[in-house]
Amino acid sequence: MSSLELPSSAYPSPTAWGKHLSRRQVVQGGLALGASAVVLGACGSDSEDGSLNPGSASGTLTIGSNASDPDPQAGLVAVKDTFPNKDVEISINTLDHNTYQENINNILQAGEDDVLAWFAGFRNKFFAEQGLLGDISDVWEQSSGLGEGFKAASTASDGKQYFMPTNYYTWAVNYSKKLFAEKGYNEPQNIGELLDLADNMATDGITPFAFANDGQWPIMGTFDILNMRVNGYDFHIDLMGGNESWTDERVRTVFSTWESLLPYHQTGANGRTWQEGAAALETGEAGMYLLGTFAASASDALAADMDFFNFPEIDASIGASALDAPIDGFQMIANPSNASAAKELLLHMSTPAAQDAYLTKDPSVVASNSNANTGTYNDLQKKSAALAGAATGISQFLDRDTIPDFAGECGNMFAEFIEDPSKTDSLLADLEEKKVAIFADYS
Repeated sequence: MSSLELPSSAYPSPTAWGKHLSRRQVVQGGLALGASAVVLGACGSDSEDGSLNPGSASGTLTIGSNASDPDPQAGLVAVKDTFPNKDVEISINTLDHNTYQENINNILQAGEDDVLAWFAGFRNKFFAEQGLLGDISDVWEQSSGLGEGFKAASTASDGKQYFMPTNYYTWAVNYSKKLFAEKGYNEPQNIGELLDLADNMATDGITPFAFANDGQWPIMGTFDILNMRVNGYDFHIDLMGGNESWTDERVRTVFSTWESLLPYHQTGANGRTWQEGAAALETGEAGMYLLGTFAASASDALAADMDFFNFPEIDASIGASALDAPIDGFQMIANPSNASAAKELLLHMSTPAAQDAYLTKDPSVVASNSNANTGTYNDLQKKSAALAGAATGISQFLDRDTIPDFAGECGNMFAEFIEDPSKTDSLLADLEEKKVAIFADYS
């Protein structure tokens, strides 16, 4: 297995992803897209049946994108510019990341974009189960260089593919190489060494961990890693799938562990963007930052100075081989105005040429195609690929691994928890009640 091919055993089976879902309609209603939106009229294609025949499509095509930060935005433009079929006119409709994610249901149903940026795993499969996505199995049949792990993460419970993965990144503890060298800090191998390091940083007048939660998604990664370190990968996936209780003592242990770590973190996380957290790492105000390696895209200075280590083991019997390694990519809506062009574009996005073009603008992620040019990878990309390749369990991230409505409730609960950990028991009881109701709606 190439270091860029994620192990298929790291992901739940396609049937496991869909077993809680039904065809119930998602919330109806249009989205006021704002001034940044581009609304195009439908134009036809040379291949009216929507079949994939590379080079035959024509007309217009719209990509809905959440790539609102400069590097990812430039990367998507580079992908568009390398699309070989010049008979297709492509427009990119960009919304800021949080607005896009919060309104994805409405965006899907509005039908104004043919291809949409999204995430692999449960949240893609969820929309496939709702009949909101188009089958792109024929695109997969013509693609190459994508491992079985990526295919498993793109396959719904009906055995068909509804997602094209383009890149991924790992979540880990990011740090400044310069700061570690100046202070003589070493990467910790277990929780005891991590706490010793945090104490040394505090003594040196440095906040051990940057902490940001604007949008209520960033600290989901903290919960994910603590749950996998305390209870293991299988329990984490079962919890996300609604098969374990949030009032279970094992979950309570995760939050008591988290509470013991909170004094080492920046306060006021709920009002801080992830970019502001990255700035604290760059300036040396904070010594570490648990976030995706995309943190390096916050600035050129941080990209040049950042390194990371895998969050260390808490329980030696469980180890530290499970992690979040979210896969990003694109999906086609159920009834695109130009299905042939959409499929051509998705096939292009799977290729080394498209992914190499993207990575020239955004080198904070790793290509999904094993034939991409790894010779240009920086140290972060090489280390990220190696970490994911060695993982025995890979989760997509909490808000991608469970029902969207429930992910939002988790985000609310975590935000309240970090403000007042004394409410943990009541917050968990309330979250369990909401889980039962939400999952019942989709059973």
